[in-house]
Order: sequence, then structure tokens, then C-alpha cells
Amino acid sequence: MEISNPRRILAVSLAESAEVLGKVIKDLTGTHPSPSSSVEAVDSLAGTTHILSLSTQYYKAEVPVWLDLVSSPSEWSESFLSEEAREVLSVLGGLIIVFSLPPTNPSSSSSTAETRELISQVGRVVKEGLGGWDWDGVSLAICISDHHHVDEEEGGLDEWDDLCAAAGLEFVHHSTSTTTTTKNAGDKKNEFGEKMGMQRVIEALQANDWSAPDGDLDDDDSDDSEGEHRKGGPGKGDWDPESLSFGFDRADFEGLRKAIWSSGVNDEEVEVFMNMNMGSSGSIGGPATETREGGAGKSRGGRQAGDLKVDVSDDDELNGLGGDEDIQKIEGMMLKLQAVRDMSAGMPDEQRKRMAKQAVDEVMKEL
Repeated sequence: MEISNPRRILAVSLAESAEVLGKVIKDLTGTHPSPSSSVEAVDSLAGTTHILSLSTQYYKAEVPVWLDLVSSPSEWSESFLSEEAREVLSVLGGLIIVFSLPPTNPSSSSSTAETRELISQVGRVVKEGLGGWDWDGVSLAICISDHHHVDEEEGGLDEWDDLCAAAGLEFVHHSTSTTTTTKNAGDKKNEFGEKMGMQRVIEALQANDWSAPDGDLDDDDSDDSEGEHRKGGPGKGDWDPESLSFGFDRADFEGLRKAIWSSGVNDEEVEVFMNMNMGSSGSIGGPATETREGGAGKSRGGRQAGDLKVDVSDDDELNGLGGDEDIQKIEGMMLKLQAVRDMSAGMPDEQRKRMAKQAVDEVMKEL
């Protein structure tokens, strides 16, 4: 299938890193982007568009890549979060930030601070403008260094990995050394057998859905087929942490569940709620098969939010559950976890664990 009007990618870097951005785009697409003349008659990559050809066994797409150079990260994020930029954000399917690994000497503290600020402000746009965990696009942070092996104590990557994860970005280290080219980079894998560098970037982009949704992009109706596809389809939610496919265990999940209901709701009432919304398969939204006493019961009608169906027809069993506000709270929590699961499906194990921890932390803060 050929996607005729794919969503766009926005690729950004600091203004002084224009050359690095150009090299990354060349490594990604195979051709170097052509600069355009700005108002000051100076050639610049800012405002130019480059084409990325993506092809899998399922689709082909010529994805436009918008390039932008950022002089002031805070002003940049404000402009992209303005009402005027809403239409731009609505057509994005990918957001990429490119930055060089800052040197560790004291004189580089200013460039390090600017890079941190850029990551933070791009993360703000991801969370506030694109929807954070609920966004169905791909967000990547490509860290560039001129060598493949980086000392963890001197200019190591873990700190930058954590910073990008907190901003909702998948961290990818890409070496531009002469011994590492796009052609042989496909052979490079980490200890878990997962792709690294530019090949990981391509893999993540290929796994994304680039088809633009029909109709109003701001439509919140989750019952349409497109909405079901992007959220994982009906019945995908599951209380079993193993089925969520990312890094926290059953004990963590139980602790999170208890925290959600800690405002005066006891364990028995939690079990009632779960019985009302989980079928024999354990899927949220399945028919309720037991009553409070544990006997057989009929499937009851309920209202639906996303993939989570909540029965509101039995006032007896809902007494004490905290009312509609608490029900909406757990609905939102499950939708967020589903979104994180979908986003992290193709990521390395360590990255999935970081994203899972970040999602749990955000839910706990909201509570």
C-alpha cells in the first residue's frame, strides 16, 4: 500500500548544530539537504523540507521532513504551543531532536546547558502540544559523537538517556566515525540483540503509522476504527503487568492500583470494580461474570472510555467507589499505560523500563 499523503516529521537542532543536523539527515535519507536563502540572504537549513523514503512489506511512503534550527529553546516551544501552530502539530507523525554529545571540560558548560534546555523544551512540546504518552507518533533524540565507544564516567550516555526519557523521547546514540557508516551499521546490535544507531532510528520510523487520519484531526471519538487502531484496538487493556510488555513487575502494578484507590476505598471495593470490568480472559472491558458474592452474574451494559468499559448500572456495587470522578481517574490511568505500551513496543528493554517508570511516576504525581 502506498501512503499518498503521509504525516510529517519535524527535525530540530540548536542553530550552531546545523552542520550536525545536515549530516544526520544525509545518513538517514542518503542525500544531503539543500539549504535555502533566509531573509538575511544567508543559506540555512531552517524552514527547508527533505524527503525520507520509507518502505516495508506493508506500505511505502515519501515522508516530508521539516528542518528547523533553534536559537532560543524557550521561545521555540512557546511558538509551537501557540494557537497558530496547532495545525502544524496536528499533521506531525514524528519529532526528532539532534544534538552533539557535549564535551566534559568546564569550558563547555554553556553548550551543555543549552542542549539540556533544548531537550527539555522539545519534551514540553511533546507533552503539552502533542499529547505526551497518548500521542501516536514517534519521538526520538539522536545523540551524535565522533566515536562509537563512550566512557561512562567521561561524557557517558546514561545521563542523557535519562534526560531524554523524562522528556518523552527515545534516546539513540549515533556515531559518525569513518568506521561506522549507514551501510555497515545494520550489523551493530547491543547486548540484547537490538539495533543501534541510525538503523534503530530507521526501524522506529518504519514501525510508525504515517497515514493521516480522515476527518477532523482533533476528533476525540475513540469508537472509530482509526482511533481503535491507534490505541491498540478494543480489549487491549489488561490488568496483568506481564501483558503490558514493559518493565515493571506485578508488585509494582499492585502498588499502583492501591495508590489509585487510597482515597478511602477498601480492597473489597477494588475487587468489585475489577470483577465488574474484567472477563475470564482478564481483559478490561470484558463481560462481568461475578457479583459481589462471587456468584454468576449477567453481562451488564456500561459506558465506554477508550478501551475501558465501566458498568454504572448497579448503584449497589458502585456505592463507595468514589463516584464518577474516581472512575474517570482509573480510566485515564489505563489509557496512559496502554499508550506507553504501544510506544515502547519496538524499543530496547532498558528504554522500555525507563519509559514505564516515567509513566508510573506521572500517574502517582497526578494522584
